[in-house]
Amino acid sequence: MVLFDRRDGVATITLSRPERLNAVTYDDTVELLRILTGLKDDTATKVVVLTGEGRAFCAGMDIQQGEAEPSDEGRVQRIYRNMVRAGELVLGLREIPQPVVAALHGPVVGMAFSLALACDLRVASPTTRFVSPFLKLGFSAGDLGLSWMLPRLIGTARAGEIFYRAQTVGAERALELGLVTEIAEDDLAGARALAAELMTRSPFGLRHTKELLNLAMDAPGLRTHLAMENRTQTMAFLTEDLKEGFAATMEKREPRFRDH
Repeated sequence: MVLFDRRDGVATITLSRPERLNAVTYDDTVELLRILTGLKDDTATKVVVLTGEGRAFCAGMDIQQGEAEPSDEGRVQRIYRNMVRAGELVLGLREIPQPVVAALHGPVVGMAFSLALACDLRVASPTTRFVSPFLKLGFSAGDLGLSWMLPRLIGTARAGEIFYRAQTVGAERALELGLVTEIAEDDLAGARALAAELMTRSPFGLRHTKELLNLAMDAPGLRTHLAMENRTQTMAFLTEDLKEGFAATMEKREPRFRDH
């Protein structure tokens, strides 16, 4: 089950199968994709928080449901189709315009590791444990974008060490490596506080900074990326919120952005 709640511009997505440590089912994947698709055009939501109910953020894909949902396809085709669909969750988290803050606690295993890294910022409780068990199970660590995202966050050598040795990374080491933004005793409260901070920023700035950060990861070079930045900054000059930002700075007060 996946819960969705929106208050004051902040949407909270909660993985809600605490009895199974929020292991993700096929139905959960479909529901998460539906929510993420809706957020692409949701102008009322400025920031998203992703969390899990109970003792864990998420224990990964629910292996007790079998390799793939029943169909008349061959086994390889079924597995591949479901892997592709799960990968769309990672893309969805990256491609929605809202920054996503992950509230992490307990096990963050396999697929959940990828979902956490696809978020923009991560707040971890002291109980958080990132688990990459793939090489112990016979898989590669190339799971749902993980072998693409982790090296970009912490470097190839450190990512390789975690993958090759199938290491578990606790909260303190995750903070040292730059895997998480901060550690909070209550990760959800910390994530919501961070979301509230982001809500004070320019909505235009939030959306387009996320877009530029995504583009930067694939940019062919500095010149191309500068062109994208220049176009974005030029558009900002045409917004009313830029005037408000300058006025607030001159008047030594907090800006009151209206997304205009």
